[in-house]
Amino acid sequence: MNRIVVCGLSNRALGMFIQSIVHQFGSTNQVVGVLDSDPRRIEICKDSFSELKSVPSYNPNQFQQMIDETNPDTVIVTSRDDTHIDYILQGLENNLTVITEKPMVTKAEDARRVMEAEKESKGKVIVAFNYRYNPFHRKIKELILEGKIGRVTSVDLNWYIDTYHGASYFKRWNRNRNFSGGLSIHKSTHHFDLVNWWLDQNPEEVFAYGALNYFGKDGEFNPSPTDNRYCSTCEEKLSCEYYMRWSNRRNNIAVKDDHIKADSIEKSAQNYTHYRPDSCIFDHEIEIEDTYVATVKYDKGAFLSYSVNFSLPYEGYRLAINGTKGRIETTEFHEPSRIPFSVPEQTIEFYPLFGGAKEIIHVLQTGGGHGGGDPVLLEDLFLGVDQNRPYPILAGAEAGAYSIAVGEGVWRSVKENKPMKINDLLKSEVDLSLPKAVF
Repeated sequence: MNRIVVCGLSNRALGMFIQSIVHQFGSTNQVVGVLDSDPRRIEICKDSFSELKSVPSYNPNQFQQMIDETNPDTVIVTSRDDTHIDYILQGLENNLTVITEKPMVTKAEDARRVMEAEKESKGKVIVAFNYRYNPFHRKIKELILEGKIGRVTSVDLNWYIDTYHGASYFKRWNRNRNFSGGLSIHKSTHHFDLVNWWLDQNPEEVFAYGALNYFGKDGEFNPSPTDNRYCSTCEEKLSCEYYMRWSNRRNNIAVKDDHIKADSIEKSAQNYTHYRPDSCIFDHEIEIEDTYVATVKYDKGAFLSYSVNFSLPYEGYRLAINGTKGRIETTEFHEPSRIPFSVPEQTIEFYPLFGGAKEIIHVLQTGGGHGGGDPVLLEDLFLGVDQNRPYPILAGAEAGAYSIAVGEGVWRSVKENKPMKINDLLKSEVDLSLPKAVF
């Protein structure tokens, strides 16, 4: 029996990890302890899962006590991003398997600390990069591996986040760089890891531009320059375009977002003791960027052209990967219930470099969160890696570190207006060419 403790009872912890352990993988996995800084979150967890009523609970400074009393094999880290480093290092000190939600940490320096600690530990780190497991993303990996487009020369990835999802980051703790690393880390590490994994190349250098275009005190849709407003009590919300875009007062739309697990962010305020997830998106304290464009150079010759925008009319991405034998393209629209127009089914299109017709590749889609990727990831985590899969997919500390370093390189490049060397950010004394296996 795999004995598991969970650090941080976030919505992801409850809705993805604990629910799956209790209801799907309980024959070989058991939650034996939970930890959170907020007693209200512990109460919600135990109310949601009667199986955990008698499971002991702890606060953050009782981590070692929890380990000593529950004797776990695995630590799941789903707390606020900046606290990941503490639980990961303590888990490795106790020679445990540590499964952490992305981003692994919020700073490249902390990523280096994790790799060094893992090297000295009998434990290991697994980063839950579920985007890798999306059926389309796995198919793209397979096309590259089989040489369909030859040697990859460049990648164009443009990511779009709609006004509902994008604004949500600025209502919550994510808007504070000290807590999240900024959105080039909290969100974009997903994207950078995906490209790193597809290419099987290490990023060497990044240059970026970025800006705060939509949110913060200078947001042009700010009803007034007033601080400390909250959506649930704001007297100006009917004048806020971001609020009213998703309000049933104007639109008869059932808003649902699997990152938030609530009909609206402000309604979830009661789920916390001293935290409001409905802060105003125009507060003066907001200073992280909401728009980026970046170029990344890789060690085997490939380039990445990347952009992300956190306030757009619809959500999804456009991807093109160019190689010496051809090009593949795909476009995905996320959350179609929030898109006010019909969207085509996602396919992958292959264009040969010399002659031949365009090939349209249809991918078998599966149910579950993040485009069908979550259930496959959870199977690898709690049943063991699929031995029939011909390529590695589960991510470890090295993958987590490179994604963090690119994300930090992006926002630092924006601030310093210069290219950032990835290895300079990591300041690594660890041999990155010899990553510790996680499967």
